[in-house]
Amino acid sequence: MAETDSTITQETLSGETQNKPTNNISFSIWPPTQRTRDAVINRLIESLSTPSVLSKRYGTLPHDEASVTAKLIEEEAFNAAGSTANGDGDGIEILEVYSKEISKRMIDTVKSRSADASEPSSTSGLTEEVSSAETES
Repeated sequence: MAETDSTITQETLSGETQNKPTNNISFSIWPPTQRTRDAVINRLIESLSTPSVLSKRYGTLPHDEASVTAKLIEEEAFNAAGSTANGDGDGIEILEVYSKEISKRMIDTVKSRSADASEPSSTSGLTEEVSSAETES
């Protein structure tokens, strides 16, 4: 019985070897799997809602707001990168666009939010100056 098992194994192996394509291996990293996209979203939530170099300059977002924002950033970046897809190659160029779009959108979001947060105090100062100037007139 041992001879039969080894013969079958040898035939199977030789058959598999003959059926394998040679040098026709290809892979593609675009589009990313949903699992990868979810990991990107989770990392964005963490970056937006926990202390970091970014938060030292622009502040942090509450976790629920960071979650909504992260999903929006990822979806917009995915769509923007997908619109540049040309179907050629392994998708590395598209993945680079996706990554850059995420970074750009994240920074734009925190900058905008930071500007909005500081705006009321600067606007109220301006309003007081305008009011006092009107009063003096």
